[in-house]
Amino acid sequence: MKIIVLVKEVPDTYGDRKLSLESGLADRTGDVVLDEIGERALEVALTYAEANAGTEVSVLSMGPASVPTALRKALAMGAANAVHVLDDGLLGADLGVTAEVLAAAIRRAGFDLVITGNISTDGSGGALPSMLAELLGVPAATNLGAIQISETAVSGQRTLEQGSYEVSAPLPAVVSITERMPDARFPNFKGIMAAKKKPFETVTLADLGVAIDDESVARSIVISAAERPARAAGVKIVDEGDAGEQLAQFLIAQKLA
Repeated sequence: MKIIVLVKEVPDTYGDRKLSLESGLADRTGDVVLDEIGERALEVALTYAEANAGTEVSVLSMGPASVPTALRKALAMGAANAVHVLDDGLLGADLGVTAEVLAAAIRRAGFDLVITGNISTDGSGGALPSMLAELLGVPAATNLGAIQISETAVSGQRTLEQGSYEVSAPLPAVVSITERMPDARFPNFKGIMAAKKKPFETVTLADLGVAIDDESVARSIVISAAERPARAAGVKIVDEGDAGEQLAQFLIAQKLA
């Protein structure tokens, strides 16, 4: 079985996240890391591979020239090989372009199962897994908090506000997992050294046969960007015997009561 895990380089969650007011794109000039939800997706694949001989785990990412650092970490964790989609034409790619390009890269590599996180910590789109499944023409089992993989199918539990659902899909398929899945392992020294010798491929749009400048295809663009206004001071209530009444009036005014 061949499992492809989608991973992403994102701004470090411990720092402030900002948009470039000139381009509307996320400011990635600070510290960047491998997205934690992608690490959890990789952990799912590696756990299955360890228990099932003959399973190949590949990691795939699309992004700027700094992405190989994140992919090397994924290789050190245990992935067998990595593919980096790098092209200047992908700067600021929206979900539609991203899905189209990643789907082309997945087809090129061949797959039985694609595992990804349900939502990235930078873009917070959450639609990519379903879009990939549509483009690849395979079933999607999304937002799984528990997962079971067999040679012919994948199943798991999806927990929503309304309750929990048992879902399943025959392979090949695309699945996305949530933060309910276990934390990822840490790369050890042996894994870090081995990662330096593992296959690492960089591909472009031309290699994938994807043209994103087709004017007949609608694309979304950022037309404006602005910083969030500074947080205003709250209302201070001084208890002079009527604090309860003042609080009730405040809640009513804010349509909270």
